[in-house]
Amino acid sequence: MQKNTRGLIGIAAITLLSFLQQDVFSQKVTIPIETQHNALVLQTNATNNLGIIYLGPKLSDKIEYEAIPAAYKQTTDYTGVANAAYATSGSRNLFEPAITVTHADGNNSLDLQYVSYETKKLDDNTSLLTIVLKDPVYELEVKLFYKTWYNEDVTEQWTEIKNNEKGNVVLQKYASAGLYLKADNFYLRQYHGDWAKEMQPEESRITHGIKTLDSKLGTRADLFQPPVFMVSLNKPATEDEGSVLYGALEWSGNFKIDLELDNQDNLRIIAGVNNHASPYTLKPGEVLTTPAFLSVLSHKGKGEASRQLQAWARNYKLLDGKGTRLTLLNNWESTYFDFNETKLKALLKDTKELGVDLFLLDDGWFANKYPRNDDHAGLGDWQENKSKLPNGIATLVSEGQHNGVRFGIWVEPEMVNPKSELYEKHPDWVVRQPKRPEYYFRNQLVLDLTNPQVQDFVFNVIDNLFTKNPNLAYIKWDCNAVVYNAYSAHLTNQSHFYLQYVQGLYSVLQRIRKKYPTVPMMLCSGGGGRVDYGALQYFTEFWPSDNTDPLERIFMQWEYSYFYPAISSSNHVTDWGKQPLKYRTDVAMMGKLGFDIVVSKLNASDLEFCRYAIKNYDAFKYVILQGDQYRLQDPRDNAVAAMMYLNPDKRSGIVFNYLVNNRYDEGSARPIKMKGLDPRQRYRLTELNLYPGTTSTIADKSYTGEFLMTVGYNPDVKASRTSVVLLVKAE
Repeated sequence: MQKNTRGLIGIAAITLLSFLQQDVFSQKVTIPIETQHNALVLQTNATNNLGIIYLGPKLSDKIEYEAIPAAYKQTTDYTGVANAAYATSGSRNLFEPAITVTHADGNNSLDLQYVSYETKKLDDNTSLLTIVLKDPVYELEVKLFYKTWYNEDVTEQWTEIKNNEKGNVVLQKYASAGLYLKADNFYLRQYHGDWAKEMQPEESRITHGIKTLDSKLGTRADLFQPPVFMVSLNKPATEDEGSVLYGALEWSGNFKIDLELDNQDNLRIIAGVNNHASPYTLKPGEVLTTPAFLSVLSHKGKGEASRQLQAWARNYKLLDGKGTRLTLLNNWESTYFDFNETKLKALLKDTKELGVDLFLLDDGWFANKYPRNDDHAGLGDWQENKSKLPNGIATLVSEGQHNGVRFGIWVEPEMVNPKSELYEKHPDWVVRQPKRPEYYFRNQLVLDLTNPQVQDFVFNVIDNLFTKNPNLAYIKWDCNAVVYNAYSAHLTNQSHFYLQYVQGLYSVLQRIRKKYPTVPMMLCSGGGGRVDYGALQYFTEFWPSDNTDPLERIFMQWEYSYFYPAISSSNHVTDWGKQPLKYRTDVAMMGKLGFDIVVSKLNASDLEFCRYAIKNYDAFKYVILQGDQYRLQDPRDNAVAAMMYLNPDKRSGIVFNYLVNNRYDEGSARPIKMKGLDPRQRYRLTELNLYPGTTSTIADKSYTGEFLMTVGYNPDVKASRTSVVLLVKAE
């Protein structure tokens, strides 16, 4: 009798527990993630799975977010998890997952259920939301992080995956983030390219199925496709109208971004590290943290989205984003590999005469057994070449100081030529398949940064330069090869290679920045092969492209500007292209200005113009580097392109105008409307960067902001005036 009583009590307890669980689950948890203008709203469902019920303009009454799902009468969601905040596989989900696992017992299913959330206010503008999800059957825990910057409408998402099982768990896929959008239609603006053809845009309507943007290159991962994109909702967004979402993965290696339009006509976006050839074994108690996925949503077109993102980058992500930048003269176009100490000392004098801040010594200054006289040898042997530089770098740094200019240097420390002492001594440090023939990209191979010894070597390349030359003022960090025949002699699990390579790179960069926190460094990768915010937190600027033809650069810099601020874009005046020196200089001023020309071969007028233009740039570069950017006239749709930078107080601005089509005597036939001005304020327009012997055709008079934004201005661009720079100054 007593035994039966205990049994009845046990059954009653289980029944009560089941009732309480159902009651808890029936109380939906709604989590609004709000910024100044937008809200991402998460909500649990009847089975305690967490979904995204809204992404759009912020509502005044938070209670009304809960009414959003009932407003939609779409076709049946057979799964109940189609809108999952972090989609799993092997359970009910029928669409692309964010995470796929193989548990310690070999089971491939996962069902993540909501446990709790916590919000922390990091400062007046920044908040961090942490959501805990767990599988009720397996001891696997996932934390979703949402870091928001209120004023900029920017959100970073990333994930921590923890294995609490007793055996190893294999992560077959481990995305950083998921988003779920509803609209009538969706339009994707993506980018493609190659060497010297970076940031070529394509826009198309998203159709049903999966569109994947990805890279499998290992290093220089952005060579064919960068990890940035835009999605317009309902109709293609214009510069000033429409709803548009910008997305970017903050990762410098293989990436994968899936955009899936489902049977309900809703869009799922899943972004993260590319799981190609990269299943990750998570040991008991181990945590994997994914890179951040960045997004910003605008309802006033692409221009507002880019200004919000640029402000965020300057304020919070880019190294020294609120600082300034050095102008420079680079020797590459002048000498290539053919130089010596005498030539370089002459170039240092040219640097002073030109009026820039710094001289940059490019490739070719190192290696002795296998001298670096072309790109076939010497890479990896970072000692000064005794034939070219018998007195070392130090004498050049001193010579620069004597001439009143700073000195910078080029390195490519992640790479090695097979014809090098480093390769001979440490073949085990090289990424190569030991049983397969080597295959080269630009006659070089990649060093294995998964190996801590290689990480130390790369760090010491930089550290030794500064130890020997404390007054060294600038580093250009290059990365010219992709990964062929991926294999690490250091790793026991080759599936971890692609992930741990980038982690090793970041570890080195963190060490460098801890010891040398303020030294300017350019992020170069054979052009724009590694441009992302994962890397840019360690660099002050990036090199958009080896293609410095100013006409091509107008188009490239235009597209880069949607995602990156002008202060991060390094632009050089070179001999590429057929445009006059003034045009080339004006284009390079839309960012961090540099020169790569033979100063001694400039005629008197060209030299006078360059010196005058540099003085102008130094006087107004704060507007370009820290101002709000407005695209006035797109080069793809007009004969004249126009770009404007405006101080936040709206009292001073710079407008660049360029002829980009010289057919049929094209020019600025119609006025161009400015943006962002105070309509009641009067502004005076003054032409800058006039070439010696020319006069301005711009009338010396003032206009109201209303006139300049409603009627516009005419820069008088034509075949004889192909580039015009205007100062806009409040009276």
